[in-house]
Amino acid sequence: MKKVLLSLGAAFLLASGVQAQVSYGVKAGVNLPKQVVKITGEGANVSSSSKASTSFYVSGYANIFAAENFAIQPGLSLQGKGGKVELEGQKATSNILSLDIPVNAVYYIPTGNAGSVFLGAGPYLGFHLSGKEKMGGESNDISIGSGNDDDLKLLDYGLNFQLGYKLANGFLINGGYGLGLANLINDVDIPDFSVKGHNRVLSFGVGFEF
Repeated sequence: MKKVLLSLGAAFLLASGVQAQVSYGVKAGVNLPKQVVKITGEGANVSSSSKASTSFYVSGYANIFAAENFAIQPGLSLQGKGGKVELEGQKATSNILSLDIPVNAVYYIPTGNAGSVFLGAGPYLGFHLSGKEKMGGESNDISIGSGNDDDLKLLDYGLNFQLGYKLANGFLINGGYGLGLANLINDVDIPDFSVKGHNRVLSFGVGFEF
């Protein structure tokens, strides 16, 4: 797989007249996800956000350098999403596992011999793999699909933003934010009203590039 990625990246960049340099990295850390619900219609425009729950992420990626300090960064990432609310005096938490495919543009700002500040942004496509809702002592599966009886749509997409510091030895510290743009909620039978939900994910972690 590494050789395939390297060959594809090299072919793309050499076709553009740029000599390719490719590095690879892994990242892991803590997610603080929440969900935003918007209701519109009949003069109403209401937005409500859950509280952030605590989850995790694990990512692998390739850095395909198009210039000395600029790279295109495709990857694969397991992301814990969801949120928590308080209903009838009880806490309700949703935990969702998603497989995301981000493609970020990343710019590195050298800080001498110590390392580089990096910042990046780009789109992602996500697939919800599984989910559970917990309330009180009960736990139920979240159904995923495109049917009106399903709790959650399969696909998610949006924008990623990241900021961090990479040491000269490859160790990095980073923070990120995922702005979900896809509506997560299947059609809700409320006449003259539209109900939409979106993922929001704040993350902190560490990693290594080699």
